[in-house]
Amino acid sequence: MKTNLIEKEKKNASPKAYGTIVPEMMKAVAVYPGKKDSVHLRHDVPKPKISDIPNGRGVLVKILQIGVDGTDKEIVNCEYGAAPVGSDYLICGHETLGVVVETGENVSEFKKGDYVVTTVRRPGKSIYDAIGHYDMTTDETYYEHGINLLHGFLTEYYVEDPEYIIKVPVGLKDIAVLTEPISIVEKGIHQAFELQRRLQVWKPKKAAVLGAGPIGLLATLVLRLRGIETTTIARTEAPYLNSDIVEEMGAKYFSTSDKSLLDIAKEDGPYDLIFEATGYSPFVFEAMNILGKNGVLVLSSVTGGGRNVSIPSDKINLGFVLGNKVVVGTVNASREYFEMGLKDFAHAEMMWPGLTRKFLTHRVEGLENYPELYSTLFQANDLIKVYMQIAKEKS
Repeated sequence: MKTNLIEKEKKNASPKAYGTIVPEMMKAVAVYPGKKDSVHLRHDVPKPKISDIPNGRGVLVKILQIGVDGTDKEIVNCEYGAAPVGSDYLICGHETLGVVVETGENVSEFKKGDYVVTTVRRPGKSIYDAIGHYDMTTDETYYEHGINLLHGFLTEYYVEDPEYIIKVPVGLKDIAVLTEPISIVEKGIHQAFELQRRLQVWKPKKAAVLGAGPIGLLATLVLRLRGIETTTIARTEAPYLNSDIVEEMGAKYFSTSDKSLLDIAKEDGPYDLIFEATGYSPFVFEAMNILGKNGVLVLSSVTGGGRNVSIPSDKINLGFVLGNKVVVGTVNASREYFEMGLKDFAHAEMMWPGLTRKFLTHRVEGLENYPELYSTLFQANDLIKVYMQIAKEKS
């Protein structure tokens, strides 16, 4: 009889009372990769702990804001994306702003209350991964938070090693959710200059940015901060918010709705550097045609699908060979480019106070409103950056 009473008591009592550890759960927005219309809100995700990172090096971060972009669209559309091993779902989100809430005993780089962002890709096994250039991995399998084989940040907390976390100055916290996008721009433009060190005296005077979405506008910003005459070319006719931002930065704006890219280049070019950010792959080959001698074309669009186009291949080949031209891609930057981005945001705040805040056009409150987040991403016509405010700044 006594044994039965004890068993009944155990059944009704808190599991902790009898030594069973029940992990604290949190919410997260996730997809089932490869399954259409599978975006959903989960309530069963274990909250991470600083002990998840070995050697007392854990940093627990409360997520404040998450931005979404074309990559998130493509994952929802099943163009790519993979769940972590052992999971059938992938937590979305890779553009973060958070605040440190706890640190391990061997963490000296951060303290509670610090604002932080985090990189996206994690090391693999190649020699480039071994020296910290995990964004340049040659591995066939790669690991990216919220994209491929690693859960993302569209949730309440994450825990990470300090190596992948970057501190955000308090004065930049209102725009820091844009750090991941600008890191891709910084990487592309930095790589262009690195490639052209072969010329010893390469000093680009004129650049074109193809596309006036968030990446295109950030590329325009970075190029203008470097004193390069810049023309931004996009489909929509001016005036509208994006073209106004371009002109506020001292760049020119052209629309392809009334002129072809080739005609614009004849009038405005040639270009020493072209940064492509349209998400429309046929423009890549048109850009090759208008690139100046000794020029660099930077590609930032990650395009799924199966478009095919006819191209003047002989002309492009001849121009690249005789003109000493270069094409380079940029994606998923490492921490040095995140740091460059934050420095350029600080510079931009001095040059054009308040300008970068105009990029944050659509704000959605709370994880429960994830349908609004994605419907805005897919449907808004006046969109630059849509982001979610997940939590208040400090509590």
